[in-house]
Amino acid sequence: MFEYFPKNNYVWNFAVAGTLNSRGRIDEVDRACRPLRDIAAGNEDVGTVDFLRSWTTMVDRLVAAADEDAAKGHRRTAGQAYARAASYLITAERMQQAGTTEREATYQRCLDLMEKSFELNDPLTRRVEIPFRDTTLPAYYTKPAVAGPVPAMIMWNGLDSTKEHQYLSDHNLELAERGIATLMVDCPGSGEALRKQGLTAQIDTEEWAAACVDFLEADADVDASRIGIVGWSLGGYFAPRAAAFEKRLALVVAWGANHNWGKVQRRRVEREGERPVPHYWDHVMWVWGQDDLDEFLTMADGVHLDGVVEKITVPFLIAHGANDRQIPLEYAQRSYDQAVNSPKRELRVFTPEEGGAEHIGLDDLGHVSSFVADWVADTFADMTATAADKPGEKVGAHA
Repeated sequence: MFEYFPKNNYVWNFAVAGTLNSRGRIDEVDRACRPLRDIAAGNEDVGTVDFLRSWTTMVDRLVAAADEDAAKGHRRTAGQAYARAASYLITAERMQQAGTTEREATYQRCLDLMEKSFELNDPLTRRVEIPFRDTTLPAYYTKPAVAGPVPAMIMWNGLDSTKEHQYLSDHNLELAERGIATLMVDCPGSGEALRKQGLTAQIDTEEWAAACVDFLEADADVDASRIGIVGWSLGGYFAPRAAAFEKRLALVVAWGANHNWGKVQRRRVEREGERPVPHYWDHVMWVWGQDDLDEFLTMADGVHLDGVVEKITVPFLIAHGANDRQIPLEYAQRSYDQAVNSPKRELRVFTPEEGGAEHIGLDDLGHVSSFVADWVADTFADMTATAADKPGEKVGAHA
């Protein structure tokens, strides 16, 4: 993984690598990071407000230039710049401690920039609201420019990412080029669902999945028999859990095999393995709506897939990095070994030699994204071919 800061600061380096794999330009990232080099030599929790301010200064210049381009009618140039600015801001916002004064305004600015980028440069994507309980799950919805009905993927983030990270990874564009729609969702515990609506994470993710499937089934442009789900990082628990119990889902991808997230928390208490964000315990308890570490750890013990993946009866891809310093590789093998009722299960381990070997492949995110998109497209195509051979059978039918 590219390491801009000292090697002892995994968390900051992970953030930079993620940004460079999410439309970031190396010169702009360098301008934001260069003033932080001395600060980065210390503890990962120290200097995160400085991180935000330095990156915001760079974003201010970028947005000012984009505003000028927009005024001149240079829609594509301006739209691209607004999207990059959103990428930088969501990176800096993610690094802040829960409750930091500037965090709320930074996230709102990111949302506003995303809307500008859609308006100017992405007619395929729009913001939507998925009905959920007495509120909604905010999402971005990309539909391919082909005649429907088309298959669709629900995309869920993890502990510390948002639908903006999902969109800026360009995975939705990879799927759109393959004729597949993507619904990128802020599930409870992430993004707007957490920040704006106070929805915290929960073990039984099939409730969120049902709301997402209901939304897609109501869209006449979507083939309701070919709706799949992919989750990265903690989504590698969320998505398989959902597919085990929400039987309308036709396939599932764990992009990072979070088979026993509760055990990972116990390891982190013992300072084993790397953490994804600064101020980790403040962040994780905010996400799960907990205020006592011991109570949180007891709850987290239940966040695992033992006895769950056996219930997955649809195609199941597990994609994991060989050098994942957050989630042990053994968990990927465990998910694969236990998914005995999946009719098509595959474990794909990305190596340092090829790239994509870090957590969720963030050292070469595009490489992993292309593989996942190809697997999804091939699996949906297999479903269509199978249904054609068996007249009257529902395309995505499963047990």
